[in-house]
Amino acid sequence: MLDRKIVFNASLPRSGSTLIQNILAQNPRFYCTPTSGVLDLMLASRRYYTELAEFKAQDPVLMQKGFINYCRYAINGFFEGITDKPVCVDKCRAWFHYHDWVKQFVPEPKYIVCVRDLRAILSSMEKLFRKNRDRLDADEATGSLNMITVNNRAAHWLNSPPVGIAVARLIEAVQTDLVSQLHIVRFEDLTAYPAEVMKKIYDYLEEPYFNHDFENVEQITHENDQYHTIYGDHLIRSKVKPVTSDFLEVLGKGVCDMVRNNYFLFYNTFYPNQL
Repeated sequence: MLDRKIVFNASLPRSGSTLIQNILAQNPRFYCTPTSGVLDLMLASRRYYTELAEFKAQDPVLMQKGFINYCRYAINGFFEGITDKPVCVDKCRAWFHYHDWVKQFVPEPKYIVCVRDLRAILSSMEKLFRKNRDRLDADEATGSLNMITVNNRAAHWLNSPPVGIAVARLIEAVQTDLVSQLHIVRFEDLTAYPAEVMKKIYDYLEEPYFNHDFENVEQITHENDQYHTIYGDHLIRSKVKPVTSDFLEVLGKGVCDMVRNNYFLFYNTFYPNQL
């Protein structure tokens, strides 16, 4: 069904993307994925299209037309094999980074991007790190200093996947003004004013509003977090309510000040009241 509407949930880690998916999934028109690998399938195809001699040796204009059409049918075919619902929301934080390519096979793509105060994201990561000390963090090498202190860990997360690369992509979107085409959802607003936030999402998606039950959000998306790192925690609370900020207590004032000062563009764009 090539007239299916495909929406991209391309949010920062620990910022409510799984919650958004499960709220939207209450709407019978919507199919909402857990963390998705569809983009990775597309990227693998793009790599072969770029590198294989068989494509290079042919008319480049024809090959480009063929590849873009392939992408269009591939993403639609993937969801046609899963659901007959007319709106599919694919959750992968990298989608908008490939906007100039994506818009070639998904006309006027829609991106929902959940953001959160970076200090709260790091606080969430730090709490998961402490909670899972019985499991190895792949970046915690014996004899290395990169994960020894809270400062080390915060700096590491801000300069590596999944946090660092997602934040960098979002900052690039601000620099190129792609951000004007994204629908930004602040985690703090979603949890405090869910009805208002969801109405704005429906307006952006140009979909009729659905009356959601924010008191009882059933977990529709399921994934085995054992396949993710120790930071893979995709369980949601059934009731949408504000989350208390604890980053000062968890990270300490020094780390919090460093984050706010070093990420001026992020805060100036999304949290000017925090500057």
